[in-house]
Amino acid sequence: MAEDDVDFVIAAYRDDGAWTVVELPARLGEDFEAFSDALNRFPSDVGVLGMASVNDDFFVIVRRSGDHVRALLSDATAAWDWSIAVDLAELVDAPDGDEEPVPVGDLEIVSDLGLASVELGLLCDDDDLFPDEALAYVADKLGFGDQFEAIVG
Repeated sequence: MAEDDVDFVIAAYRDDGAWTVVELPARLGEDFEAFSDALNRFPSDVGVLGMASVNDDFFVIVRRSGDHVRALLSDATAAWDWSIAVDLAELVDAPDGDEEPVPVGDLEIVSDLGLASVELGLLCDDDDLFPDEALAYVADKLGFGDQFEAIVG
């Protein structure tokens, strides 16, 4: 995977009730462990959210609070070709060789912040949405849509 295959990587964290969104290096979209480790440096009263879009094909959401890591991969078939997807699938004990483009991981990852698992699942299943559009919707529902849009465009 080349770094230009990564559309974007961001971190969003809420401290004292206000969201801050920062762009992270694209190379973090290639390596799940490095991505997760990078999130650990930000303060947050709800856990730091990491979002990555890869090759206009799939997205990853990671939520880290200290050593506790939760993750969602929008499309299980991404694990055939992308190292970050392979690592995430292993973390969440996804079945091997899934041939259906179904989400794997924690669909409840942001339910306490205002986006129900059913709604997140529908975003993952919508073939008409690009990953950046799905993540923009998530960001908007959670309250940092304008900051997300300023970075991602």
